[in-house]
Amino acid sequence: MTTTKSRADARERQPAPRLTDVTELKRIAQELRRQVVRLVAPTGQGYVQQGLGAADLFTAMFFSELRLDPADPAWPDRDRFLLSTAHNTAIFYATLAARGCLPEAMLADYCKDGSPLEINASERIGPLIEATCGSLGQGLSVAVGMAMALRHQKRDARVHVILGDGEMQEGQVWEAALMAGARKLSNLCLILDYNRMQVGGHVDNVVGLEPVADKFQSFGFRVETIDGNDMDAVVGAFARARAHTEAPTCIVADTLVGKGAPSLEGILGHNMKLPADLAARALKELA
Repeated sequence: MTTTKSRADARERQPAPRLTDVTELKRIAQELRRQVVRLVAPTGQGYVQQGLGAADLFTAMFFSELRLDPADPAWPDRDRFLLSTAHNTAIFYATLAARGCLPEAMLADYCKDGSPLEINASERIGPLIEATCGSLGQGLSVAVGMAMALRHQKRDARVHVILGDGEMQEGQVWEAALMAGARKLSNLCLILDYNRMQVGGHVDNVVGLEPVADKFQSFGFRVETIDGNDMDAVVGAFARARAHTEAPTCIVADTLVGKGAPSLEGILGHNMKLPADLAARALKELA
């Protein structure tokens, strides 16, 4: 049972300091890219392209933006993070380990039978995973509910959720967006990982999204479009979202699949094979 005293103690706790040195954030992102390749290489399968493309978003999120306590992932006043594209776990787990939220030794069990580090992030890991979002399109709905609950509890914690562009084709996303805008959930920040790739190929060849920024704006979001592989732009966008108090924020982050490894950049492979020779080449390029 949570007592009044424990709630007060939680509010008095000082969160881990934000890392503001962009040069250091870029260094961390590059190391996380190498870790993504290392995680995928043993089996040759995994979401390496998405992981490389989203490394800057995850770095800025976990090292600069989120208010958290790695030693206490269930801290009531933590900022919440939801990965709606729950299969993009190589970069997610690599980030959690680098941030001290997971023992790095656990990464050796990535996707092994019986390991909690499943290809789709699930609550088997524990409170680090706010919700299992294996069915695409559900993350924003969960995030909206969390943002409303935190507001009701009068907590100043924020909710961040990363969605993939293919998920925008799910009707549930737009129902949740309608509610977020109507309730003016300024404690909610949606990040669209706009890499233009889904399992069926290029997004425009399946169901095009444009003008996606205008759509979210019409639903009551404050919207900005950034280069999701520009660390300065990402950090700045998060800061502006945090400062805005009138509406939820949608950050449309243009990212490049395979970012950082020229041999992989731009290749639309949703769950592409990564043979040993290609992994070695990518690691060399990322070095």
